[in-house]
Amino acid sequence: MHPDLVREVIRQRAGERQAQAAQAREARAARDAARDRRDRAAAPVVPLPRIPDYVDGTFRETGDRAHAC
Repeated sequence: MHPDLVREVIRQRAGERQAQAAQAREARAARDAARDRRDRAAAPVVPLPRIPDYVDGTFRETGDRAHAC
């Protein structure tokens, strides 16, 4: 085969491989984004118990904030 023709075939095949790699990157990014959205939406909200403000287990009233220093 003529060297110029071989070079052109190699160039075309390299371009095709690069296009396939770009499509694979885009598909992977789309899958990752979908997984992240799904994981964020499915994350359960865990209710946390209130922590008592005082040693005897009672809680400070909202009006007592001035004395909380």
